Amino acid sequence: MLVALGFLMVATFMVLIMTKRMTPMLALIIVPTVFGLFAGAGLGLGDMVMDAVKSMSGTAALLMFAIMYFGIMIDVGLFDKLVAAILKLVGNDPAKVVIGTALLTAVISLDGDGSTTFIVVTAALLPVYQRLGMSPVVLTCVAGLTNGTLNVVPWGGPTARAAAALGVEATDIFVPMLPSLGVALVVVGIFAWQLGLSERRRLHREMPEVWGTELGGGALNRPKTPAGGPGSSPVAVLEAVATKGDGSERPTMDGTALDPNRETLRPKLFIFNLVLTVAIMVLLIIDVVPLSYLFMVGTGIALVVNFPKVSDQMKMITAHSSEIIAVVSMVLAAAVLTGVLSGTGMVDAMSAWLVDIIPDSMGPYLAVLTGLISVPATFFMSNDAFYFGVLPVLTEAGAHFGIDAVDMARASITGQPVHMQSPLVPAILLLVSMAKVDLGDHHKKVLWRALVVSLVMLASGVLFGVIHMG
Repeated sequence: MLVALGFLMVATFMVLIMTKRMTPMLALIIVPTVFGLFAGAGLGLGDMVMDAVKSMSGTAALLMFAIMYFGIMIDVGLFDKLVAAILKLVGNDPAKVVIGTALLTAVISLDGDGSTTFIVVTAALLPVYQRLGMSPVVLTCVAGLTNGTLNVVPWGGPTARAAAALGVEATDIFVPMLPSLGVALVVVGIFAWQLGLSERRRLHREMPEVWGTELGGGALNRPKTPAGGPGSSPVAVLEAVATKGDGSERPTMDGTALDPNRETLRPKLFIFNLVLTVAIMVLLIIDVVPLSYLFMVGTGIALVVNFPKVSDQMKMITAHSSEIIAVVSMVLAAAVLTGVLSGTGMVDAMSAWLVDIIPDSMGPYLAVLTGLISVPATFFMSNDAFYFGVLPVLTEAGAHFGIDAVDMARASITGQPVHMQSPLVPAILLLVSMAKVDLGDHHKKVLWRALVVSLVMLASGVLFGVIHMG
């Protein structure tokens, strides 16, 4: 009963948000509440949810002040030069911009923190996508896919959890998986290039007055310059054709995060803001103070130095309130889903069911089955629930067929590209909120690609001989 309710609840939630019949926040609240009542929780639902809210309060505080901090840094001009450098590196080719998104995400993902990665990548690249008229769903897809693949680094969550749960070394899990990780990243790169080419073709069809009429060569790599118009800058060209003859709007700099005429620019404080941001990133990596408190202090310093007047400080806080409300409300709403899953016993029942349905004849292939199970399991439940609840049981069963714990651990981390797209992961809620992308649209584009990457990582692990079978 609980197993059926658990999977049906998650399926109902996914259908509602992907068909846009309900916003993610409302679905996260209403769907678990209804299923929790069916599960017989009654008035106990309140305590279950509040326990989950308490556990997520630190994450909500982190996201609130991190969004505010990086929003302020964008407003004062810290990322203008970075975006200019990225544009210079990738040129004006949408395909190269998407590849640049994957590369930037990969580099920043090495810190092991998805929220930080998505904040920095979105802050740096969303204005580029806006300027060139590119779809932000492509940004969230590539960033989420890349970060999910690199979420297996040993200082990240899943590998550390697998090591702790099974009593093995994290390096023994990760290092042999490096070739498989490399293959998976190549697949991510192929997907990024394919998405970039798709954007290039779309812009060619929809904005021929900007991008030219040729699909090959440099026409789409170099926007056209209207006669007597501005120079070859994509921003200037987009401004020149901001409105077509039929009155329809086209992307411009105005209203984007990097409007060069915004009043909030603080060029004289560039060095100070850069040093402050680098200091925060260093403290974040060495983990000496809680991240939420770190961004609280950073936000306070940034506001006082850049906007000494109280009225200006209030304006900056208000300016970012919509983004903050959007992401924090979704994180707190996700507590309803996690609270009901754990409080009603659905997670435990789902875990036991997954173990029970595996026939004895499949025992020698239990490592591969663990990798396959990790894909839906880590999407439907938290990493804690899977690695500390399901994985030890599967590993104990695998031991009877001569499968080492480290092989089970390596297989278990291959589902992370899909896991990172789960609405239970606060970081992905942050990504779609900052990019102003609907979660359902993100899932439509990313889920099947994430599944392919997970299967490639698992298959290559078997082929390279680092995931053995009994």
